[in-house]
Amino acid sequence: MIPWVQLDRAPLPDGGELRLARRGDEFSIRLDGAELMNSRLTGSEEALAALACARLGGRPRPRVLIGGLGMGFTLRAALAALPADARVTVAELLPCVVDWARGPMAELFAGCLDDPRVRIDIGDVGRCYAGAPAWDAILLDVDNGPEGLTQAANDALYGAAGLARARRALSPGGVFAVWSEKPDAAFAARLARAGFRVEEARVRAHRGASGRRHVVWIGEAPAPRA
Repeated sequence: MIPWVQLDRAPLPDGGELRLARRGDEFSIRLDGAELMNSRLTGSEEALAALACARLGGRPRPRVLIGGLGMGFTLRAALAALPADARVTVAELLPCVVDWARGPMAELFAGCLDDPRVRIDIGDVGRCYAGAPAWDAILLDVDNGPEGLTQAANDALYGAAGLARARRALSPGGVFAVWSEKPDAAFAARLARAGFRVEEARVRAHRGASGRRHVVWIGEAPAPRA
């Protein structure tokens, strides 16, 4: 078996260390000993974008915010689904992840960071909620979902106050989509209490028809009355 080769490591602000490793054409990002993401598990990240973008319909010049760059699978799927006049901002808290995307993992990203529709914002995605309603869709692929592992600050995104801020940041009828490694009934209830119409989808971690499933919640903000 081909051994894993560690490519880089970076300390996290809250403690711990993020590590990038490669084995053949497979990449892994790990927090200490726990794997956060793997380049062979692309299906659920792609489903996050596909499910959200499908609900945008024919909106002109859709504005999409993606929280978490990861290995770029959500971004690439969003770009494939969105029109040429879309604007996509990717908020990534950790600069090392962007460096890895442009460096050792560049083949995974296939040039999508250079797409003219894309802007990278280094920092907490919650900062992008400020101001008047700015987004037609917000996609969160931050940490392992509502039950995070990497940064305590991520918890604020998934609490009642964070969900209320997300709803205020959406345009009428906008879409709030959240990826999670596993189900979380309490989080689904918080989404509903925040005023979203909630759908929970169990999606394959792999693109195939077998294997473990992850969860994508789709929350739709109220549309204006006719």
